[in-house]
Amino acid sequence: MKIITINLPESYIDAISILTDLGLYDSRSDAIRKALAKFLPKELTYKNSLEIEEFKMLITSRGVIS
Repeated sequence: MKIITINLPESYIDAISILTDLGLYDSRSDAIRKALAKFLPKELTYKNSLEIEEFKMLITSRGVIS
């Protein structure tokens, strides 16, 4: 695993800390990993449903590729 740094609103950090304190997650990192594990497949499904040219236009317009 790689370490990354992210900026989150204080309210998100507080909520994640509460869930961790309740024992629902082993750590804040665990909670974020599990949230991303649910988020990413949905996003990738959306990407796969786009026509390839539409997808390229979308990511180009957002500066993801040039």
